[in-house]
Amino acid sequence: METPSALSTTQGSDNVLLVAPNPKTLARELSKRGPHRVLRGDLAVAGQPGVVYTPESGFDLPAVAFAHGWMTGADHYRKTLEHLASWGIVVAAPDSERGPLPSHLGLATDLKATIDICVGVRLGPGQISVHPGRVALAGHGMGAGAAVLAAARRDVSAVAALFPAPTAPKAENYASEITAPALIVAGTDIDTMNSNAKSLAAAWGGEQILRAVDDASDSGLIEGRRLLGALGVGGSERKTQQTTRALLTGFLLYRLLGDKKYEMFAEQDAELPHTTLVDPHEERAGADFEGLRSHI
Repeated sequence: METPSALSTTQGSDNVLLVAPNPKTLARELSKRGPHRVLRGDLAVAGQPGVVYTPESGFDLPAVAFAHGWMTGADHYRKTLEHLASWGIVVAAPDSERGPLPSHLGLATDLKATIDICVGVRLGPGQISVHPGRVALAGHGMGAGAAVLAAARRDVSAVAALFPAPTAPKAENYASEITAPALIVAGTDIDTMNSNAKSLAAAWGGEQILRAVDDASDSGLIEGRRLLGALGVGGSERKTQQTTRALLTGFLLYRLLGDKKYEMFAEQDAELPHTTLVDPHEERAGADFEGLRSHI
């Protein structure tokens, strides 16, 4: 594994110079699995249908509850959930509200319950625990909106809305109440009726970062085949998944653990590969985005 940062000492001086991490190297590192062996568990044992992935051991670990998108389930995000766990983060995903007419509030309630399970129950063979002050909420599509609805009713350290889609009630109406920092990730169709990424970012009450992933569709994060694929609705996108996993992992490692190495993933002006920063308060002009401030 490449080392993105190093320490060097100037000759004849005790001053230590910190070499800034290279964004491309760091993003490439985070797009790959981390150093931890991953364990899988069943949330149903604690009364909540779903799955949990954890590092093999560790106490006071960070945790994130992850909500799936419309007409999918937790199994369609298995590699993404395993990826986060391999970097030392406990990840739990409720597997409810999978039908064509889901309750977004119901999924938000299950997310809150899932976080409470992670914090309140000793996981694995008694060698894993979660720190109550190191928890986050995340989701994809409608699950991103459910994460916002849940964050409005529970204190968390961070929120990640990945390719968010409109929900009922509107997540934007609750975003102003949330002071936790947010990472909002969108695709190239950020200005369509199926994406509320810009309005969500514009309404956010705390710090927020809105990034568009190059050549990504809203459904590209979903893994494997699914029912809607047969109807020509999107498909799995390997590059989208790799870039999004790097963004999410770096953001959570900084926000939940305070690891300065990954601070750039929480900065509003950091240039990260295969992404474009979007100003949610700028309007689109013609066929191009206005307010795009960085691009590699």
